[in-house]
Amino acid sequence: MDTFVSVCKDNGLIVAFALVGTLMLVSAWLSKKLTRGRLQGSAIAIVLGLALAYWGGSATGGDAGVADIAALSGMSLMGGAMLRDFAIVSTAYGVDLKELKGAGAAGALSILLGVVVSFVGGALIAALFGYRDAASLATIGAGAATYIVGPVTGTAVGASSDVIALSVAAGLVKSVVVMVGTPLAARLIGLNNAKSAMAFGGLLGTTSGVAGGLAATDKRLVPYGAMTATFYTGVGCLLGPSLFYVSLRALVGG
Repeated sequence: MDTFVSVCKDNGLIVAFALVGTLMLVSAWLSKKLTRGRLQGSAIAIVLGLALAYWGGSATGGDAGVADIAALSGMSLMGGAMLRDFAIVSTAYGVDLKELKGAGAAGALSILLGVVVSFVGGALIAALFGYRDAASLATIGAGAATYIVGPVTGTAVGASSDVIALSVAAGLVKSVVVMVGTPLAARLIGLNNAKSAMAFGGLLGTTSGVAGGLAATDKRLVPYGAMTATFYTGVGCLLGPSLFYVSLRALVGG
């Protein structure tokens, strides 16, 4: 067993890819047998992955999910920021520029509207839970936009570490809900073409959630949703610690 664990640790990334590949195969089988293809295998894989992460953290008492298990430590690299961001950026190469230009003002408006609505909603919920200072309200509001915008804003405005952690949690919950809910709601909202995918990504903004949800819906839509969602993150990082924070200070004081 010690030899097995040692080999897995030395080839951690390969083991991680093998595990994820197996999980995808099992998810595709479950999709076909249990839902007759109505629920995409990618969506099932997301849920199973979250369940495994919870189990891994509970079993080991750690905070890195299954990566806390020595033989699966390579999952921390595969699921880390480097490969995540590489995957997100690489989706841009699948974009048809004609479709992107076709989004026009609607695409830009969806990004701005998505950031503002998420920020205001998050700040209001934070206020309902007793937060009154501008730094905390801005940080949690930014976290409701994405789990990247939250820490960026919190660090810039001097929010406490607890509030920054809460903003990350809010963004993660949003990401998971979007991942799982997108394939279920796609038909209802007409999410079946490049323009609707760009509007969808602009309104919701959580790049990982949008990319995962669109992959479970129609992988051809992923580049378009990921493109506007990435711009959403940039706009959020720009407005969160500046305009939004200054506006909150004017309303509630420091």
